[in-house]
Amino acid sequence: MAKSLNQVIVMGNVTRTPDIKQTPSGNSVVSFSLALNRSYKDAQDQWQEATDYVDVVAWGKLADQVAERLDTGSRALVNGRLQSRSWEQDGVKRSKLEVLAQDVTFLDAADKIEITEG
Repeated sequence: MAKSLNQVIVMGNVTRTPDIKQTPSGNSVVSFSLALNRSYKDAQDQWQEATDYVDVVAWGKLADQVAERLDTGSRALVNGRLQSRSWEQDGVKRSKLEVLAQDVTFLDAADKIEITEG
């Protein structure tokens, strides 16, 4: 079987204050969303702006640092991998594709700091 590559690098603005929680075993997990802005030319050759939104999850020490340093509007560079998860809510099966962060660079910091998972 051929090997696969699952690596994602996204840079954008945080859309909401990161939501940090603790698992029953005491492990930190944080979730946040990034707005990724882009420009493109439409059929009439006019520049248009569009925004894509990406959900991000980080665990452990990285989660603690993200919750401490990022807020709505902050700029961040996230390196990680795509993961999908599914669950049932009110009898409806739901699924989500998100980025599992392996490191985050805080771009608004005076001394841009990169925090790596682990």
